[in-house]
Amino acid sequence: MEALRPAGVTNAYRDIYVENAQALSDASFMAGTAKIGDGLSDALRTAMTCNPDYLVLGISAISFAGGKAGCDRMVGEIEAMTGLRISVGSRALVAALQAYGGIRKVAFVSPYYPAANADVRGFLSDYGFETVRDIPLRRSSWTDIAQTPEDLLRRTLRDLYSDDVDAICQVGTNMSMMRLAAEAESWLGKPVIAINAATYWHALRVNGIKDRLEGYGRLFTDF
Repeated sequence: MEALRPAGVTNAYRDIYVENAQALSDASFMAGTAKIGDGLSDALRTAMTCNPDYLVLGISAISFAGGKAGCDRMVGEIEAMTGLRISVGSRALVAALQAYGGIRKVAFVSPYYPAANADVRGFLSDYGFETVRDIPLRRSSWTDIAQTPEDLLRRTLRDLYSDDVDAICQVGTNMSMMRLAAEAESWLGKPVIAINAATYWHALRVNGIKDRLEGYGRLFTDF
C-alpha cells in the first residue's frame, strides 16, 4: 500500500499480533483469522496514538465473515471505538466492482481454505454478485501466503478466466498481486481487481483524493 501513497498522505502502520500458523487446514485457518479479529481492538488503540484522520484495515478475511451484516457490525464497532471512518477490503472490493460498472458475475482467487472462500462468496452474493468460480490456494502458513509464486497466480488467473465471467478478483491482503492484476487486465481483457489496490483506492476516494497512478490497474487511472 505504500507504493500507492500520493504526496501529502502519510501511512502510519500498526500490526495485529498473531502467531505464524503452520500446516493450515480449513479449521485452523478459520481459527487463525478469529485470533486476528480478537487482536484488532488492541491494534486500534495503538493506532489512535498517532491521531490519524482515517483508518484502513490491512486484513481482508475478517471483513468477509458473516456476510454484509457481519461486516457492517464489525465496521460499526470500529467506528464507535475510534470515532473514525474505515476502509475494509470486502466493502472496497464491492465499491471497485461497482465503479467498473456492468459487473454481475465474478471469479476470484484467494490464499484461503474453502471455508473462508465460502465467506467471500456469501458476502458478494449479499451485494448481488454471482461467483461463477473460485480457487482457494490453501497456502500452508501466514508467511507462505506472502510468498505465493507469481507463476502460480498467473496460471490461476487463466484458470478463472471464461466468457461467462465479468471480472476476476484477488482477495487475501498478504498475497499482494497489485501489479500482476494490472498487467492481467491487458491480456485477459477483463477487469482484474487486487484487494490491496481496491482497499487503498477506496480510502483515497472516500477522502476526496483523486490522484491518478499508472501501473496498478484501471481503478487508479479511470475511477
